[in-house]
Formats: sequence, C-alpha cells, structure tokens
Amino acid sequence: MKPIRLVLTVLTIFFWIGPASTLEASSPDAALAQGLEAFQRGAFEDAVSRWTEAAHAYERDGKLAGQLTALIQLSQAQSALGQYRQAVQSLETALGLAERLGDKTRLAAVLSALGNAYIVTGPPEAAEQHLRQGLALARQIGAAGLTAATLNNLGNLFSGAGRHGDALATYRESAALARQAKQPVATARALANAAAALRQEGRPQEARGLLDEARLELRPAPASHDKAFALINVALGYRDLRPVMAEAADSLLREASQALTEAGAIAEGLGDRRIASYAWGHLGGLYEDGRRHEEALRLTRRAVFAAQRVNAPESLYRWQWQAGRLLRKLGAVDDAIASYRRAVATLQSIRPELTFGYGPRPLSFRESIGQVYFELVDLLLQRAAAAGDRAQIGPYLVEARETVELFKAAELRDYFRDDCVDTALAKVTGLDVVSQTAVVVYPIMLADRTELLVSLPGELKSVVVPVGADKLTQEVRQFRLKLEKRTTREYLPHAQRLYDWLIRPLEPDLAATRIETLVFVPDGPLRTIPMAALHDGKQFLVNKYAIATTPGLNLTDPRPIQREKAKVLAVGVTEAVQGFPPLPNVAAEIQMLRTLFKDTTVLVDQTFLASRLEEKLKGEQFTIVHVASHGQFESDASKTFLLTFDEKVTIDRLDQFIGLFKFRDDPLELLVLSACDTAAGDDRAALGLAGVAIKAGARSAVATLWQVHDAVAAVLIEQFYREVQNPAVSRAAALQRAQLKVLADPRYEHPGFWSPFLMINSWL
Repeated sequence: MKPIRLVLTVLTIFFWIGPASTLEASSPDAALAQGLEAFQRGAFEDAVSRWTEAAHAYERDGKLAGQLTALIQLSQAQSALGQYRQAVQSLETALGLAERLGDKTRLAAVLSALGNAYIVTGPPEAAEQHLRQGLALARQIGAAGLTAATLNNLGNLFSGAGRHGDALATYRESAALARQAKQPVATARALANAAAALRQEGRPQEARGLLDEARLELRPAPASHDKAFALINVALGYRDLRPVMAEAADSLLREASQALTEAGAIAEGLGDRRIASYAWGHLGGLYEDGRRHEEALRLTRRAVFAAQRVNAPESLYRWQWQAGRLLRKLGAVDDAIASYRRAVATLQSIRPELTFGYGPRPLSFRESIGQVYFELVDLLLQRAAAAGDRAQIGPYLVEARETVELFKAAELRDYFRDDCVDTALAKVTGLDVVSQTAVVVYPIMLADRTELLVSLPGELKSVVVPVGADKLTQEVRQFRLKLEKRTTREYLPHAQRLYDWLIRPLEPDLAATRIETLVFVPDGPLRTIPMAALHDGKQFLVNKYAIATTPGLNLTDPRPIQREKAKVLAVGVTEAVQGFPPLPNVAAEIQMLRTLFKDTTVLVDQTFLASRLEEKLKGEQFTIVHVASHGQFESDASKTFLLTFDEKVTIDRLDQFIGLFKFRDDPLELLVLSACDTAAGDDRAALGLAGVAIKAGARSAVATLWQVHDAVAAVLIEQFYREVQNPAVSRAAALQRAQLKVLADPRYEHPGFWSPFLMINSWL
C-alpha cells in the first residue's frame, strides 16, 4: 500500500495546476489531455505513453512550458507504476526547464515531487535537500496548497527515518495549511499520516481521533480519484490500530469496512478499476482477519478481477496471494497452490519495481515479499510428503526448489537494486548435474520445520528436520557470535547441534556415494555462518568435505577455472588509512602472487587509488582479481564498500569496473576479497557478500565473513593459490586444503581463524 501514498502526494501537488484544460487543442495538447483521462481511470501505462508522446512533441516544437507540464504529469504515472528511477529522470529534466522558464510555482512543485521520489530511490540526503528547497520557495510565493503538500512529503521522509515526533509536527502543519487552502482531501491525507505517526509513538487514542477527523473532512468532498485513495489510507489506519486497541476492535473494523466500501463505490463510479482492486482487496483482508473466509474470498476474487482488467500487477499479486491463503484455510489445497503459482508469476513480472518501497521498511524482503514464495513452497513440500510414489514426489520437490530459486534471484535484485543476476541466469548450467562427486544441500527454513533438499546423483530427495525457523535462527546466531571469540571453545556445542540438524540426517546418503564436495545454498541466517566449522563430535565438516556456497543454483556459472596464462591484478593496502588499521602482511601476500603468477599487475598503497583501479579493470582483461584490503558489507548495498588508499569504493561503483567482465566471452574467473567483514546477525549483509561474485560478473569469489587475523590470511591465501595452480584440484578443494593447513597449526586451530573464508559460486 505504501506506493499509493506517493501517488497521492504527487497528484495533490500537480493536479491543481491543471494545464490540460487550458492548453490549445493541438496534437501534443490532445495527447496531454488523453494522458490525464487515462491516469484518472487508473490506466497508468496509457498515461505514460500519452505524456511521453506529448513531452517529445513539445520539445520538438520548442514549447518549453508544454514540455515541462508533460514531464511533470509523466512522473506521476511512472511513480504510480513503481518506475521511480524513470520518474526521477523525468523530474530532473523538468527541474532544468522550470529553472530556465523562471516559473517559481512549478519550480517549487518539481522540487517537492523530486524530493518525494528520492524518498523512494534514495539517497535520503537528496530527498531532504530538494524538499526543503521546494518548501522554502512554496512559502516564499505564498502557495498554501503546495506548501501543505511539500510538508506532507517532508513528514513522510521523517516517518521513514523513524523520526515520528518530527513527522507528527510536520503533518499537523500540512493539515492546517491544506484546510486553509480549502483542500479537504489533502487535509485528510495529512491527518491520516499524522495518525500513523501517533500510533508509532504509542498514542493510539489520539491516532483514532485524527482518523475520525479525516473521515469528517472527506465526507463533503466530491467523488474523485484522490478521495478514493484517501479513504483507503484512512481505512488502513483504522485497521492498523486494531491490535493495540482491543477494546475498540469492533468499531475500528466497522469504520475501516465503511471507508473501504465507500472507496470501492467511488472507484467503480469513476471507472477506476485499479483503485477498486485495492478497496475490495483490503476489505477482503479485513474479512480474512475476522475469519469470515467465504466472504473474504468473494471480495478478493473481485479485487483480482479488477486488477486484471487494468493490468495492475503491483496489486494483483497481493490479491492472488490473499486468495491462496483463504483457499488453504478453506481446505482447497490444490486451488490454493494454483493461486500461489499465479501470485509468484505476477511477482516475477514486476521484480524490478519491487526493489523500491516508500517509507520505512520494518520487514526484510524475505519477511514481506518472500512469504508468497515460501508459503507456496510449504504447500508443495507437504504435497510431496503426502504423495504415494517417487514419480509423484519428484515434480513437487523440483517445483519447490525452483520457486525458492526465483525468490533468491529477486532477493538479490532487492539488495543490489538492479537486475545484476540476469547475465548469470542467461548462462545457467545445472550446478547439481555437472559433477558426480558433489552433493548440493538446499536448506529450506519453514515455521514448523526445516527441509533439506539434497541433489544426490540421479535423485532429488527431501529430508525433514523437526526444527522450525525461529529455533534454527537462534542457534545460528549463537554459533556465529561464539565463533568470533577465538580464545574459547564456546562455539563447540552450537557447532555440534547444527551438525546434528543439517548434516547428520544426510550421512547415510553421503556414505552411499563417492562425495568430495558439499555445495550449500543457504537461506536467511544460514548465510552468516561458515558450514565448514560444523562439528560431528570428532572433527570439523571441512575435514571430510570441500565446502562451497552459492546464493542460488541458477545464479552460478559452473565451469572449471582457466589456469592457462592466468592474468592477475593484485591490489591492497598495508598502511592505516581512513580510520582502518594497517594490514602489514598484505605486502607478503601480494609478493607471493607475483611469484606464483608471472603475469601479475600490482597496485599497493599510494598506487592503489580508485581511479587507477578503474583504469586497470576497464582497460585490461584479468583472470583473477585479488583485493587485499578492508571491505565492509552492510544491510544497505549503498553502504557496502571496498577500501582503496584514497576512498571507499561502493559495490555499485565496483560493478561499473569489474562488472564489465560479465559482458565478455571470458568473464572474471575468480575475485578474492581477503579482509571482508559482515556484522553478526546481519542476514542482508551476508546476502551481499554471497552475491558479490554475481554483481561483479565473476564465476566465483573467495571472501571472508568477518575480519581475520592478518598473518593467518596470508598463509591461507598463499596455500589456496598454490592449490589452484593444480589442474586436478577444484576451487573448493583448494580452499579446503588451505584451511586444513591453518587448522593443523595448534596456534590457529580455532575455527575463528580459518573458517570465515568462503568459496562462493562456481566451485569447480
């Protein structure tokens, strides 16, 4: 529902400008009017087409004012479709035009809208800068309505940052100015947003009072697109108060239902099926909460039909998902699976848009969007367990795994905020079929159990472990924390317990085959721990098998490393720079690379500048890129970086350098990051680490989960490269042998020294 709030705000800013009604009836003017008509009935794709046509025509004719109007309107439709980056581009162009024309009103409006769009795409600093500039200009020219709308946007920025007190004050001022400007819908919107801020501050009674006030504001307002949206937001405000106002739950439900029913009636009267889909869908959700499943299903199907009529996938998947839940509760499991499948297919069609959200993101991508995928997977696995023979079981297991694969690709897109995995997907060879000496272990964490999908030679098998996601996550968190304490053996009970859950159930199958390598496809918290450090009571898992990890089977290009004529780029820092400690052993590490690989280019300390790195990566093709410098992986990909001597290179910028390799016939074979760090318990940071090879266009990567001992890193990395030179040794086996060498040294036998090194993606 959050994207709707963005559309509402933009509409309030620009709808009052009303250029389409005053323009002359020429061809671009007609396109402008047609776009407005399409937008008002929820046909946003048609609106984009018409307003793009108008903008080009005005530009061709040299009519800057018309072009400005068309671009402003175009940004509205793009935002409504979730195409926020395109909206930013349209508004950036509009900003330049408004400045050239000296039109202060439109300049203030564009600044406000641009700030609003930056709330979605980031960075927040740009959002606040543009909003404050727009606010100052709107105040200067005395435009009360525009000032109110800009204040509402600023309140949204504060709310998204968790500054609920600041948001509340800003929303209140917005409501007062909108009332002064006689804009009841804008007044109601600001009041509803203020109510949300009060709820966040633990003041539900006051929040309800503002929602009631918003309802009163909307009653006399004529039926309109904006009024229907506002009613939906007010209804959701009532809904969200129910868990914290149990004594008023029934009256809140009644108010929410009435508001949604009115919104649906208005939308249908206007012929706006997109808004109608939200009204009926959310009303169905209220009935679902009230366990009125049959009525909820009828409303949900009505919402599905409305969304399908206007090709509104951003709402359609919600109602298909909701229908799946309801059908499951009604016992129609096969129909539920079909509905879930449709929801997943719809999500796949809008994945790029889902990388953006408006306002705070209290839930991770897995906890929100991921629920659709994993609820389907749960049903498929249950069907497999109930199937009578192997011929029936196999297809359910394969579909369950492929459904998780779809989610993993979407999750990486969400983290990196681009379609970085598409190139890898285009090169897929089944990782589970390229070797008869490897087993792929695919843990799927569900609420009541964990299922291990195991790709044995010629068979995909499921092993059920009666440990739910919460319990497993708790154990994983403790294991990770204890692993980093290199002076104690507190990690051992956790290492053994996780072995008992994740490995021991597989031992009979592993013993029956000639297995050398275990390839894990970890999910969620399992990405934050090294599987090599699991312990069977006598020895570590790395003593038995080479270990590799990959963010997804379909995201890996599984080919052996090309060792002939290897060309290496070795870069790093030895000195303390930018507040990070020195890495004195890096010099020896890089000298070792020079010795082992004759064709090695070196950038160290003062020569390891971001500009030089860019120059080398863009100008030459390397087989191996070795980075011996600090790297920090964060939940937010924009804050993830590798340290050069002069600056922090973000993962996006690194992609611009190394990512070029993904478009070449011979991509980067191996990226080694020997001093990375991810925070314990930060699943998204670990996701970024796991996806770094894909982002960089490399077939594989070696990276560390936490900061490692500098001297140990030098020893381990040297042994790894010596093993890699042997054509008979896979990348995973090379890392295993290097880790075993360190483990054999009594000083460094603790897994905190050697286990954080991961072999990511292609292990051959």
